[in-house]
Amino acid sequence: MRQYLPIAKVATAAFAILGIGSAAAEPLSIEDFRKYPLISSPSLSPEGDMMVAVITEPGTDGEQRAAAYWDLSGNISTDGLLAPDYITPTSGKSKFYSASALKQKKSFWYTVQPYTGALMGCGEGKTTGSTKKYIQKVYMGNENIKKIDDLPSGRTELGADKMQQRCFELEGDTSVATTLPLDPTDIVIARASTKDGTTYYRHNLKTGKEKFLYKASDVESVQLDPKTAEPYATNRLEYVDGEWRQFYGLLDPTKGEVTEEAPLTMMIKERYEQRVLGPQQGTNNYFIATDRFSDKVAVYLYDVTTDTFSDEPVLAHPDFNVGSIIFSRRAEDWGQPLGFTYQAEISKTYWLDAEMSSIQKGLEAAYPGQSINLMDYTDDRNRILFSVSSSTMPPAYFLLLDKQKVAAIGSSRPWIDTDSLGETKLVYYTARDGLEIPALLTLPPGYEEGQKVRGAIIHPHGGPWARDSAYFDGFGWIQYFASRGYAVLQPQYRGSDGWGRELWLAGDKQWGLAMQDDKDDGAAWLVDQGIVDADKIAIHGYSYGGFAAIAASVRPNSPYQCAIAGAGVSNLAKLGNEWGDNRIQRIVQGDTVTGMDPMQNTDKVNIPILLYHGDYDVRVPLFHSRDFYNAIKSRSPQSELIVYKQMGHQSAKWLPEHTADILEQMERFLTTTCGM
Repeated sequence: MRQYLPIAKVATAAFAILGIGSAAAEPLSIEDFRKYPLISSPSLSPEGDMMVAVITEPGTDGEQRAAAYWDLSGNISTDGLLAPDYITPTSGKSKFYSASALKQKKSFWYTVQPYTGALMGCGEGKTTGSTKKYIQKVYMGNENIKKIDDLPSGRTELGADKMQQRCFELEGDTSVATTLPLDPTDIVIARASTKDGTTYYRHNLKTGKEKFLYKASDVESVQLDPKTAEPYATNRLEYVDGEWRQFYGLLDPTKGEVTEEAPLTMMIKERYEQRVLGPQQGTNNYFIATDRFSDKVAVYLYDVTTDTFSDEPVLAHPDFNVGSIIFSRRAEDWGQPLGFTYQAEISKTYWLDAEMSSIQKGLEAAYPGQSINLMDYTDDRNRILFSVSSSTMPPAYFLLLDKQKVAAIGSSRPWIDTDSLGETKLVYYTARDGLEIPALLTLPPGYEEGQKVRGAIIHPHGGPWARDSAYFDGFGWIQYFASRGYAVLQPQYRGSDGWGRELWLAGDKQWGLAMQDDKDDGAAWLVDQGIVDADKIAIHGYSYGGFAAIAASVRPNSPYQCAIAGAGVSNLAKLGNEWGDNRIQRIVQGDTVTGMDPMQNTDKVNIPILLYHGDYDVRVPLFHSRDFYNAIKSRSPQSELIVYKQMGHQSAKWLPEHTADILEQMERFLTTTCGM
């Protein structure tokens, strides 16, 4: 007979099962981060009868990934870990990195694979000659993943030429546009090509047959009703009277057709955020998330019959942007808002639905101090896939059964000693021009106020139109060094997204200028707080963060002893030509990328820099690091360049040896060249 534990008592047992916590803390090892996560991307089917995830292939010591399938159609054991019933190893060059459970015991599997060849304008990479890069593929798995088949790319509409077909093969993006929750067999699949826009198909999971629904161009997007699969919102770009403008259309229930909404039209240069979240059921209103009326993104109602916004937001947070609304997809309360998310130090959910709120609070009481994310759930909410995580705990996954029993699925990195992790907190400091800068600060485990740390690392995020969150850092960049006595500060510098309109727009045309001042002011703040000595600070970043590290090496009066730049931009003059085929990205962001160009200031290099870069990187091509290094190496003999074979830009395109060697080289450089 199986024994079930109530939520309030299961936390201690589950944490013990997952190997979380220990008596003594030691610095984290490179092996802790070299291995792929034991489990990632778990996904529960809408019926609750199966689950899929990417796991490390048994017997490979975390070096290879595999597809895993859990058959949940019978009773579920809570004794020990809930092991997968079926495992399919990676075959050939494709590498699993994400999974999604569908209906009818089917599943989507997302992979990357290395490619070398001519692109001829299809996606990021050289337009002439040969390019080394990774291409992404999506596969369909059947019950028990006995087969994982490529989704044929030939299902673009009739008339697609060979070039369009080729572009889809190399850069096509297949995704689920809507799962059609009330339909037992069908979903809607979107197929996007760099040369052919996005095409939508109704796909029958039982038969595999498809029906063409809708075609959008590369300057148009469409949102489909998850009940009817009909378009209810459109968004297109058009050049009018010397300005790029964004036009929105919404389904008018009184007319039965999508009509253009003039009050929603925006000029691109204004760069307001505006998203259609969905219709308000039983009314002529839509929920619109926007920062047109306040610094932070809030949600307003928009009436398509009167063309007016509500006077006040219906959902807002005083300090953070609202992210999305979670709508019910059950027949009995279809489309009713269950809750909304907002972006604090992490993304948080405020549940409006009493039952979901009760479940969330119960789990938070069972796992105190941790972030609880209700990932997937059945209509009756008797099976809920949830994660438990924080900056001091790698994500662990569980199934809540019948609202009172918990089955442990597994931890992403159960080998990590959580006592060796430092807590990440949201702090604020004032930049030299008075702008308030949010930042995430991770101090070494056991740090006591008044202590001086071994050293500090300023760690700006990539993007720069992005942001950091205080989740566990799987790269090891934060916790690996915090466990070694470093303080790590992640400034949410001007130009960062998700912290309000004022901070975001303040970064325009300030690359290497005021944006860079914000990082330097963060270093000064650490010194003023008594956390670190002024001669024990370094800067490390990746992608745009790599640009910031490169810029730091040529700016006068640097507060850093050294810089470390991963896949960093060094040549602003060439960057504008490398935005890829996303026209919207070029229009919205292109004009903002100006400022201090490091390649024009290589004669001013004044601190040593370690540059590392992958030779399969097409987002930021290798020449950025190589050209910069060649220009400074005679002036800065302690600087170094490391090129990693078969490493792409995104984490899914890294191999375990890349992660391991980067940490090793960073530690060596900080200890020797930087004198820490």
